[in-house]
Amino acid sequence: MSEFWKRTLFGAIYVAVVVVSILALDRPYLFSAISCVMATMAVREFHRLAGKRSIFDFICDRSAMILVFASVLLAIGSNYGLIALLIYFLCIVGVLLAELWRKAENPIANWGTEVSGQMMIAVPFCAMNGLAYMDRWLLLALFVLIWVNDSGAYCVGCLTAKRKNGNHKMFPRVSPKKSWEGLIGGVVFAIGAALLLNQFGWFDKIAPNGYSCLAAIAFAVLTCVFGTLGDLMESLLKRTVGVKDSGMFMPGHGGVLDRFDSILLAAPMVAIFCWICCNWSSLF
Repeated sequence: MSEFWKRTLFGAIYVAVVVVSILALDRPYLFSAISCVMATMAVREFHRLAGKRSIFDFICDRSAMILVFASVLLAIGSNYGLIALLIYFLCIVGVLLAELWRKAENPIANWGTEVSGQMMIAVPFCAMNGLAYMDRWLLLALFVLIWVNDSGAYCVGCLTAKRKNGNHKMFPRVSPKKSWEGLIGGVVFAIGAALLLNQFGWFDKIAPNGYSCLAAIAFAVLTCVFGTLGDLMESLLKRTVGVKDSGMFMPGHGGVLDRFDSILLAAPMVAIFCWICCNWSSLF
């Protein structure tokens, strides 16, 4: 099978799994289960890129699953979420305190890697679950707009690259193909898609007072800007260690980090935005 058809086939499977896992059942329990596994695999890939693995990195991998599981329990209003958070806290503290007994050359680097993996990966997966239980259409909108932004940025970037002087690169040292024209094109495409989705009520949850168009536009802009930054952040990580893909999770698409890189910064920012919109009257 050619690389193009391999990417197309597994890309379609990925989209189908995301959509079905979010919309299946009365509540997105299937997505929650998948996200627990994906968070564990993503943190594992992060540690593998950062350096050699140890038993402490293994504990951090599983701690990511515990944190995402805790976020799900808290989202559905279960008090067991607090117990899960306590277990997570004890695991992380134990890993950090283990540097007192380990004879590592650079404990600060170990601490940085272990904490960064949780903040950069586990927390965004928690944010995705927060969106899912706030309103599953908001989470699906996040994924759809990420895909539209990527497609729009690619198309506009390719077209503007054919000009006489080419296009204006964003960070050529990190990602040679990303351009400012592509970013603008992706934002425009995403705003158009968000306004279309708004006609079907996807953003009603965060705009109860009739400002759904403004909410949809803000949602799209946040998704595009921070989605692009998340992509660049993961590209910088891979370029630093000199690898093309973060792993071999999906043929033609690389690892879990490669599939969720745009979500890493977008999900927390969008989740915070949606929470503020839903609690606007009580905050001000």
